[in-house]
Amino acid sequence: MADLPGSLQACLSMGKVAFLAILVSGGIVLQILACALYNNWWPMLSVIMYVLLPMPLLFFAGSDSSSLYTDSSDSWINATKFLTGASTIGSIAIPIILKHAGIIGWGAMAMDLSSFVVFVIAILCFMGMSEDDGYTMF
Repeated sequence: MADLPGSLQACLSMGKVAFLAILVSGGIVLQILACALYNNWWPMLSVIMYVLLPMPLLFFAGSDSSSLYTDSSDSWINATKFLTGASTIGSIAIPIILKHAGIIGWGAMAMDLSSFVVFVIAILCFMGMSEDDGYTMF
């Protein structure tokens, strides 16, 4: 992309940001629809896990996110990996437990889990963009 004019590069980078915004907005809409369509707001418990999910990364990993991909002997990085994994499993488990208990229906569970998938795709796209174009977490 180095041989493209500056205005075209800026347009492409804004398109990537717009794509991320559309993904996150789609995830939020799916989460709200999982509650509103079935007149049951219990699936909003997943939002608590979505808020807690990045906290270990922000507090323990800091701006050195490359250490999350390697085998590290640093106990803070290991704690970050563990807490992030536990939050991820909680995000998947909450709608499944609610369905098992009979609190929500199949449709609400499917929309809640699809919202999680959309959020994961948005996070992966953000991580890919941050490595390519100089976007950073902070």
